[in-house]
Amino acid sequence: MTADEEYMQVALKLAQRGIGLVEPNPMVGCCLVKSNQIIGKGFHKKFGSAHAEINAFADCKRKGYNPAGATMYVTLEPCCHFGKTPPCTKTIIKSGIKKVVAATKDPTKKVNGKGFKILKKAGIKVVTGICKNEAEELNAAFFCLAREKRPWIIIKWAQSADEYLARTDKKRWITGSKSRKDVHKLRKRVQAVLVGINTVLADNPMLTARPCSGHQPLRVVLDSQLKIPADCKIIRTAKKNPVLIFTAHKNHKKNPVLKKKGAEIIKVQTVAGKCSIKDVLKELAERNIQQILVEGGKEVITSFLKQNLADEIVVYTSAEKLAKNGKIVASRPMKRMYDYLKKNHRGKKQFDTDTCLTDFIE
Repeated sequence: MTADEEYMQVALKLAQRGIGLVEPNPMVGCCLVKSNQIIGKGFHKKFGSAHAEINAFADCKRKGYNPAGATMYVTLEPCCHFGKTPPCTKTIIKSGIKKVVAATKDPTKKVNGKGFKILKKAGIKVVTGICKNEAEELNAAFFCLAREKRPWIIIKWAQSADEYLARTDKKRWITGSKSRKDVHKLRKRVQAVLVGINTVLADNPMLTARPCSGHQPLRVVLDSQLKIPADCKIIRTAKKNPVLIFTAHKNHKKNPVLKKKGAEIIKVQTVAGKCSIKDVLKELAERNIQQILVEGGKEVITSFLKQNLADEIVVYTSAEKLAKNGKIVASRPMKRMYDYLKKNHRGKKQFDTDTCLTDFIE
């Protein structure tokens, strides 16, 4: 491993500390190196707050170092425009940094190489491509929205050891409390949670990330016939935590009760009598929704899988076999995906007797 790669690994580890805090902004880490010594570290801590480069300079100042003549290692091209914060390129140039090593280019229209050009024009040497794959994988959702103009899609489900998705006995849950706590971490990470109307009717879920402090995802319901009850939990809490309902119902504008309670209703085209998923994704992308957690149930998940609309799969499996206490067995596409996961997963977590397998789908 070269020295550049070693320092970039430091920056990548710093960037990871922003997971679940900065989205839909990218996770970015930065370190400043002078005379073979790291003199400042920073990462993007919160959406709308100072960027990693600025935090690295602040750390450098606290430690009493002068960044002039140093090399900056940063996981993404520095921004060059005014947004919620001033352009980082301006601060970098003013600091006297002599060299910027960046893992990858920022693909968004406002940057897309412009930051590098500004730095080069100011006489700063720019090196790119160091640990590029790792940096782009870390921000896969950010790159997906910028390049493909659609959100990153995470499909998640929980199942028993014999692949049932629900139970008939008095117990409500298939998996344990630790698995469910992990799901709430997933919800904190994404900008939207999506279910079908059948899940709302059967389970009356809240679909919030708990504990409820901080970021809450947009709750999205696919409801082609607009059957959602006005007294369900999602609608009752719509003014506090936004709800977006996609429907194909021709009289969707004539439902003042749902709108009065705070729900937003969008009409989309239908495919085989169901809401067009591609229309839904297009609308969400236009709203800058970077990551969607598709929580099901069976029909919605299967629709996404059949259309190859899955970027990441997360499956929680309990050790319990439900047998006669089981209902709604996993569909064939879900079973095929789970068989693939068992052999090819990149992530495996154990929550008591539950197992969680995850992987990116290329």
